[in-house]
Amino acid sequence: MTEPDDALLPLDAVRPPASSKDTKGAPAPAPERPVARVVVDSPLPHLDRPFDYLVPDSMHETAEPGVRVRVRFAGKLVDGFLLERADESDHDGRLMPLERVVSPERVLTPEIAGLARAVADRYAGTLTDVLRLAVPPRHAKAEAEEPAKQDLAPTEPSQAGSAWDAYPTGPSFLGALRDGRAPRAVWSALPGARGWAGATAEAVRATLDGGRGAVVVVPDGKDVALADGEFARVLGPDRHVALTADLGPAERYRRWLRVLRGQVRAVVGTRAAMFAPVADLGLVAIWDDGDDLHAERLAPYPHAREVLGLRAHRTGAAMLIGGYARTAEATQLVASGWARPIVAARTMIRGLAPRVRPAGEDAELAKDQAARQARLPSLAWRALRHGLESGPVLVQVPRRGYLPALACRHCRTPARCALPPTRRAVLPPDADGGTAFPMPEAPAGAGHLCHGPLALRGGHAAPYCRWCGRVDADWRCASCGSPRLRAVVTGARRTAEELGRAFPSVQVRTSGRDGVLATVPAARALVVATPGAEPVAEGGYAAAVLLDGWALLGRADLRAGEEAVRRWMNAAALLRPGAELVVLADAALPAVQALLRWDPVTHAERELGDRAELGFPPAVRMATLTGVASAVRQMLDEVRLPPDAEVLGPVPVDEAGQERAMIRVRRSGGAALAAALKGASGVRAARKTPDVVKVSVDPLDLI
Repeated sequence: MTEPDDALLPLDAVRPPASSKDTKGAPAPAPERPVARVVVDSPLPHLDRPFDYLVPDSMHETAEPGVRVRVRFAGKLVDGFLLERADESDHDGRLMPLERVVSPERVLTPEIAGLARAVADRYAGTLTDVLRLAVPPRHAKAEAEEPAKQDLAPTEPSQAGSAWDAYPTGPSFLGALRDGRAPRAVWSALPGARGWAGATAEAVRATLDGGRGAVVVVPDGKDVALADGEFARVLGPDRHVALTADLGPAERYRRWLRVLRGQVRAVVGTRAAMFAPVADLGLVAIWDDGDDLHAERLAPYPHAREVLGLRAHRTGAAMLIGGYARTAEATQLVASGWARPIVAARTMIRGLAPRVRPAGEDAELAKDQAARQARLPSLAWRALRHGLESGPVLVQVPRRGYLPALACRHCRTPARCALPPTRRAVLPPDADGGTAFPMPEAPAGAGHLCHGPLALRGGHAAPYCRWCGRVDADWRCASCGSPRLRAVVTGARRTAEELGRAFPSVQVRTSGRDGVLATVPAARALVVATPGAEPVAEGGYAAAVLLDGWALLGRADLRAGEEAVRRWMNAAALLRPGAELVVLADAALPAVQALLRWDPVTHAERELGDRAELGFPPAVRMATLTGVASAVRQMLDEVRLPPDAEVLGPVPVDEAGQERAMIRVRRSGGAALAAALKGASGVRAARKTPDVVKVSVDPLDLI
């Protein structure tokens, strides 16, 4: 053990110095470096530090840094990683020996261990939590397999022109990668369904030609499949691996081991790939960094862009942040001089971008007075009909499902579930040992109802509650008593149903939560997709309609405008050059103007300026505390915040008594804020405080 505080030591280590009688039968220490520093698998923040253990002589050859071990901690056998071996320990007492080495495979490299520590400090988390994200669970059978012999000879370079030739600074970026330098760039990709994957593969090829490895992170499995095909074409067979969660534990661990053992040096995958143990890392790249799939859902909630940025800084690797749109965070990196922009010339952009027509422009409204109320105005119908004459047409719908939100047709009151809760609490046995009994039903009108939002699964279905899942066939409006319902929001399946009736001779295909299509053929078809699930059409779409722009722009979210531009541009990039694109939104809005001019850079710069003026990330660093009201307020009273910190709130976030407080500091004070919050969490954990307060640094959902 390394700390004198007995409260933080394993119980078996808190004892007087060993006498000769105590050492009888103790294992002999290793002849060299007999002390092992181990990070134990404990989520408690006040135990987030290495502990010293004795390396027995029998484990001298196998207990190497990076292996998985089992140790006794607080009277229990727990898992851990051996970080390093040392000659002596700062602990004065007797060291507990390692129980066993789980596997001689050194799964935790020094580079990943240092990165995990930096990520934990950045997000006020623990090293153990980050290592759970970085190192996949062991699969013994896959680990014992003999590695297959592979021919890693590179393919001959293509004689065709490079995709980077379309950008003035593109060739110099590739040249820097081949020369082993570390350029950092924010890349505004040209429209084109497959262009980004091919260009990224060329950047990886240049890095490999320079003798270094590369890690590429994309939002989802559809993008992984697209990049995987381009990587195989550009790099050659068996020169990269694709890592996704749907591979299964055995196959995922098998591919991860190939990277660890140096059999491949290029990785493409979803956010878990940001920790891939690539040796001699020369490039980290992230595509579409504004997608919320890049934000980890597990503590300490790191974002792939920030993790890759830390990794590039620590290893001296190059970094590429790409997308059709641009985030305020990427713009901040350009404004600070940390990265350089890669943007094509305006003439090139105009030649490849679609023709955008806002349905809310004055000229169209003058021709079609009913267009103000219509979900599909005449302009959109014309675009669909003309597009279907030459190929597939894309229809983007912001909401999934059939009718996900309903209201009373008479008074427009939102439709809520009027059924009681599905279960009620059961009282514990009384003090005399009596049996428990159910709580009595609440009297009518007492307010103990579900109150969840009602929705429809189909045209002939009864409304059901999205919270409790039950059908409320006898619903009546609580305000006026009317039993009739109207749609507030129309989902993708209802839209596909309506379009199928309007175009009976055309095949209608859907892509969304129930099933994501990767590609569609060039034949005539109506493709209805939710944002992010748009399939790639062979040869590009002939036209597209972006429905319900108000649903994206009207969200109560700090990133509503930025997210609308990102989703629209991702869909528009799938069209053929010059194809017609109709967006159902007001042409005067900044987000629509960015789409009209295909100018995401100006929109991102304006967004960054607005956030800096209002004091929102990324111009500042911000953290949130979420939990029971009393726990949040107690933590705010106890935490030692930096001098310039500003506390906003707390305010209620739900009807269950949860509250959230926001803490804002200058960017330079981010490390101090994270350290203060982690220390406060450690104090609460040491006290065994029952109410947990969730700490999140720079979360996406601030508003």
